[in-house]
Amino acid sequence: MHGRSMQALQKQLAKAQAGLLTTRQDTLTPDMPSYYCVNGADDCAQGLIDNNVATQVAENYVVVNQVKEGLNITFVLMSGYMVFLMQNGFAMLTAGSVRTKNTKNVLLKNLLDACVGFMAYWLLGYAFAYGSPSNSFIGHGTWALSGVNAGSDYSFFFFQWTFAATAATIVSGSVAERTSFYAYLGYAFFLTAFVYPVVSHWVWDSAGWVSAFNSEGSPFKGGAVDFAGCSVVHMVGGFAGLCGAAVVGPRIGRFNDEGKVVPMPGHSATLCTLGTFILWFGWYGFNPGSALAVIGDPGDDGIVETITRCAVTTTVAAAAGGLTTLLIVKAKDHIFDLLAVLNGVLAGLVSITAACPVVEIYAALVIGIIGAGVYVASAMILLLLKIDDPLEAYPIHGGCGVWGCLAVGLFAKEPYMVAAGFGERAGGFYGGGGDLFLANLVTVLAVIAWTCALIAPFFFILKVAGLLRISPEDELVGNDVSKHGGAAYPEDGVEAAEGKAGAELRDYQADNMGVDDSIKQTAEEP
Repeated sequence: MHGRSMQALQKQLAKAQAGLLTTRQDTLTPDMPSYYCVNGADDCAQGLIDNNVATQVAENYVVVNQVKEGLNITFVLMSGYMVFLMQNGFAMLTAGSVRTKNTKNVLLKNLLDACVGFMAYWLLGYAFAYGSPSNSFIGHGTWALSGVNAGSDYSFFFFQWTFAATAATIVSGSVAERTSFYAYLGYAFFLTAFVYPVVSHWVWDSAGWVSAFNSEGSPFKGGAVDFAGCSVVHMVGGFAGLCGAAVVGPRIGRFNDEGKVVPMPGHSATLCTLGTFILWFGWYGFNPGSALAVIGDPGDDGIVETITRCAVTTTVAAAAGGLTTLLIVKAKDHIFDLLAVLNGVLAGLVSITAACPVVEIYAALVIGIIGAGVYVASAMILLLLKIDDPLEAYPIHGGCGVWGCLAVGLFAKEPYMVAAGFGERAGGFYGGGGDLFLANLVTVLAVIAWTCALIAPFFFILKVAGLLRISPEDELVGNDVSKHGGAAYPEDGVEAAEGKAGAELRDYQADNMGVDDSIKQTAEEP
């Protein structure tokens, strides 16, 4: 539709410039772009000699812009729907990675991440992140969406909320199976209302102190480039999870008296696999959707190039992460470990999140491969430190989030940076010097410091108050029975049928196999 409309306008302008029609000066508006006229609205009005044609040109211009805005809003909303679907992926992955006795507990926490996270982000978080007025550190206006545009601003808010909910959900895996329900709700509200929004303001708002989109001030070294949230989403969630796991302590029995690791496998590899595939699918809304539009100005193909490059690099990094993890674990443990490969895929996805629109395909391959190594090494370090992270959320999101941010400073290519809206900058491997790498490094350090400085004391205060961890008795029984009214799974059907049949057989045997003793007794009587 857009292409055909532009061709019709061009034909009408050609007729006008040939002097075949007449018009009036006030038909066209000064804000109409120059491609509708030779030298802007004034010359166009002088050249056009039919008021009806000029009116049609103006109307077409309005319609084209309405279609463009509608398609862009739809693109953002659809991408947000895909990111929100990732909540289901996290829920399945988390449920499959814990023991059956805690299934209901982790599912409810994942559900409430969305509910509590929305209230927190709607009331406070969005204002801290993108509110006006603002300064380089934080926004402080637009509380509870007051005064925002019901069209594009609502779609932008919705998309940003799905990212905030993702950051909160990451932590659920790190503290699973032993954390108090009330403590978790408090953490979810605190992170989505304040911790996460401030970081997103720094990196993505036009006033942020390290934002590459800051045109009014002077962002540090030209600003950090984090296209879809290695630092903003994954590092915040990953390091918050690390703080939570360290403060709450390991699950009972996770390490024996000698300090050796005791395996505590989850109960469903099927749920883990399903969850990973859902997350992988959602990442196509997470990364390409961060372009926030699908149609740019006429002649500007940068948005299309950015979106398509994001899709391809995201897929390459995910595949590379999974295959590399498969080989590493095979060499280390001599098995083909399904769960490790699933986490390797997620490690590749996290690693490419910041750089997806600005790197070559081969670079995405390298980033995914290194991301798998970062994941495996980080997971081993956690166990050496006796930090129990049931879903390995920190190695995947925290460790790979750091690597993904730094990778931009090495592999970013200038033409792709320009197409993505980051200006004429490049990574160190492409002659860009060290400014971009330094900007992203400082951002990494700032995000780690900010997240840990707020989340660690928060969890510690809850621990001192006795509100952080459930009792040992409840932990051994399981949260589902002790807190949520019963087990998540009914008794196994086969076992139940066998048990019932066995009971009936015992009763039958006790009844003399159905034989009527009175008949026997009558026959024996003299």
